[in-house]
Amino acid sequence: MHLRRPTGALPLLLALLLPLAPAPLLGTAAAAESAPAGSAPADLAATPPLGFNDWNAYGCNVSESLIKSTADAMHGNGMQAAGYQYVNIDDCWMTSTRDGSGNLVPDPVKFPDGIAGTAVYVHRLGLKLGIYEDGGMTTCAGYPGSLGHEAQDAAAFASWGVDYLKYDNCANQGISATSRYTAMRDALHATGRPIVFGLCNWGEESVWTWGASLGNSWRTTGDIAPTYDSMLGIFHATAGLGGFAGPGHWNDPDMLEVGNGMSATEDRTEFSLWAELAAPLIAGTDLTSASADTLALLTNRRVLAVDQDPLGRPGQLVAAGGGLDVLARPLAGGDVAVLLFDENATAATITTSTAAVGKTGAASYTLTDLWSGAQRSTAGPISATVPGHGTVLYRVSGGGSPAVPSGVLSAVGSGRCLDVPWAAATPGTQLEIWDCNGGGNQVWTRTADGRLTVYTGSATRCLDAAGNATAPGTRVQIWSCNGGANQQWRFNPDGTVTGVQSGLCLDVTGGSTANGALARLSTCSGDRSQRWRLS
Repeated sequence: MHLRRPTGALPLLLALLLPLAPAPLLGTAAAAESAPAGSAPADLAATPPLGFNDWNAYGCNVSESLIKSTADAMHGNGMQAAGYQYVNIDDCWMTSTRDGSGNLVPDPVKFPDGIAGTAVYVHRLGLKLGIYEDGGMTTCAGYPGSLGHEAQDAAAFASWGVDYLKYDNCANQGISATSRYTAMRDALHATGRPIVFGLCNWGEESVWTWGASLGNSWRTTGDIAPTYDSMLGIFHATAGLGGFAGPGHWNDPDMLEVGNGMSATEDRTEFSLWAELAAPLIAGTDLTSASADTLALLTNRRVLAVDQDPLGRPGQLVAAGGGLDVLARPLAGGDVAVLLFDENATAATITTSTAAVGKTGAASYTLTDLWSGAQRSTAGPISATVPGHGTVLYRVSGGGSPAVPSGVLSAVGSGRCLDVPWAAATPGTQLEIWDCNGGGNQVWTRTADGRLTVYTGSATRCLDAAGNATAPGTRVQIWSCNGGANQQWRFNPDGTVTGVQSGLCLDVTGGSTANGALARLSTCSGDRSQRWRLS
């Protein structure tokens, strides 16, 4: 949703002043329809959802005829066959007030058969229907929100045959998102109907640190616009959050703007980045008139296979600098999806190594260009000339891959990442925790001999217990790698990381969750400040 409303009392006052609307018109066929077969709630969104949402292309101009014609288009244009399932209604589908019993009322002009009748149509095509609501007093366009009506509204959605709920954050009265979204989660579960729950709170309140306990996806940022700069900013904000996502719970960098005005190169870049990040792919363009090129992009099976990979591990930045990025995503079966991204306006050659992306143990590797399908072998670096604002996406096959890839080392207690302040390379720089951003100063590699390294080449530094000390409180720093026991680390099943030399746990001073809190060694206690995830 793109139209933000004030979060105070004004929307409530406006809602109370708006006239009552008639009750919804529901056909008997809609009321009698049995729910389509679906997974149990715990199994929802095992891979990122694929579908459509009307907002980016149509704004408030949603209608039953639009949703039905879009479902028809998806059924016939190859999208459904490629795996797209959800046809999602966004804001403005209801009347401006609830009925006398407090029920939401589908606009009888826009939806003459009601939401239930629309769901019947969509389901008969083998697709699923999504709907929009808000966790505040009003939606972002000023229609009734669900705050205080969660059980009533969830029951309505279930009775109508809804399969997906996008839950926005406008007019939230300053109530915490966790409280409001928990209420709707519980209400959805109580219906007994499997409904995918998408949290749309614009990346606020560090949603990635708690979203997995409440929903199947969470927006990582504010709203996207159909521009390269908007897409780039959202990529930067999302790229470092991969450690929080996985099967059933995904980072959502917002709907796709493919086909809405960016260049063909930029469209391909957005789709490639979203697939590499294991993001929901929700098309936001007019699918009834989409060009052959747009449809070919949206239905590329090789790229979709990366997004839908069952291992469910989002790609992570393994190199970045000067606007040239390398991301690596481990795939089920041992392959790795490697994305080379040129953020700049002019073409550039981007190079990485097979070891840097997590491939080892072979004399040569097969690189499959996932857009063209072309294959080639390499015994050396992975390299390509990438157009400005463009990407090259390879599937790298052959050899082995380490059990634990490179990635950010995130503290479970805070959701923040182990960080080298200011991306310094000076030996002795003490480490801290900071908001995860995927920068090179937050990407750590576990080596075969137990070291944790940051940076690459001549700048490589090791995680180091200062001065070979073994006492609680010893600071943790970067240092030139020397093979010492104070630079060897053991990852334990409970999430703790212990120094081989000291037996002490990697910890955050004072159990702090704040940006800038310093890392140290402490006696192992099992506290959340001593539990880490490398992903």
